[in-house]
Amino acid sequence: MTASAHQGASALQDRTRTVAAPIAQRLWRFHLEGFDRLPAIGAAILCPNHVSFLDSAFLMLMLPRRISFVGKAEYMDSWKTKYLFPALGMIPIDRSGGSRSTAALDAAEAVLRRGELFGIFPEGTRSRDGSLYKGHTGAARLAVKVRCPIFPVGVIGTREIQPPDAKLPKLRGHCTIRIGRPVDTARHDGRGDRLVYRQITDEVMFEIRELTGQQYRDVYATKKSESLPSEPARVAHLDDAGEAPEPALSGSR
Repeated sequence: MTASAHQGASALQDRTRTVAAPIAQRLWRFHLEGFDRLPAIGAAILCPNHVSFLDSAFLMLMLPRRISFVGKAEYMDSWKTKYLFPALGMIPIDRSGGSRSTAALDAAEAVLRRGELFGIFPEGTRSRDGSLYKGHTGAARLAVKVRCPIFPVGVIGTREIQPPDAKLPKLRGHCTIRIGRPVDTARHDGRGDRLVYRQITDEVMFEIRELTGQQYRDVYATKKSESLPSEPARVAHLDDAGEAPEPALSGSR
């Protein structure tokens, strides 16, 4: 069995949620919407916006199921997080790209093929100014390959609780987590190309914007870019009845 098959959330996440979730709910006020949309079993990808270090932690604590997240490989350089974060479900990803990034996506694929939840921030990094930035296509590639739905997730309030440069969170803040309707990837029948991945990604980002009310910026928050810029497209959902989705709009920024 490959190393990637061993990566992802374990029983430690379950135990941590049991203990830490009630504590978090005493320290902060949570408002949860759309959690009933998540399947009780089976693979799915969750794509949240990213405005604070707390985004993945709060989502993990509030979910009723295990979820594995990709996290920056730099966390593996510190003794404080090197063992704890992977044990809680973090899959380290080298954001320089190439084979190192591919290894993380292989591990994520293994998580999905086990029928578990996988979370990835499509923006690739935290938004420094609170805007919503153009998404990278990794989640779409995985969803088409594994044939699983993508759930856009809107996280509101974590930036005020712990801004990007703050070392510690403020107490007694409010956090809203909204899970949107699933974006349909099954219509692609396991096949995709760059245009398809871009269209799906733009649909996800459009829905996140609707969930959070953030200002959308059609540029990447990270230095790495793709060669096919496009605008957010209309969202096509699994529970829409019969209508074909409108194509993604592409063009120069």
